[in-house]
Amino acid sequence: MKQILRYFVQNPNAADSLEGITRWRLLEEQIHRSLRETEVALAWLVEQGFLDEVKTTGSTPIFRLNPERQADALSLLEGKSKSHSD
Repeated sequence: MKQILRYFVQNPNAADSLEGITRWRLLEEQIHRSLRETEVALAWLVEQGFLDEVKTTGSTPIFRLNPERQADALSLLEGKSKSHSD
């Protein structure tokens, strides 16, 4: 989960779909996680307000960093919060 959040914090203008995020996670981090694990992590990040989920007609949702929670996201990544693990 933190790897996804770290990517969005480091790339605050990034936006991608569930499948796209899964793809770059596998490529950049060489982690073999299932689509379901990524979906659960994204759902948690959206629930906590770290990411925004943008739904458009006829396409898959897109996820992006919530700029209002960027400082909180940095705190979480730096280990200042005990909310959730990787």
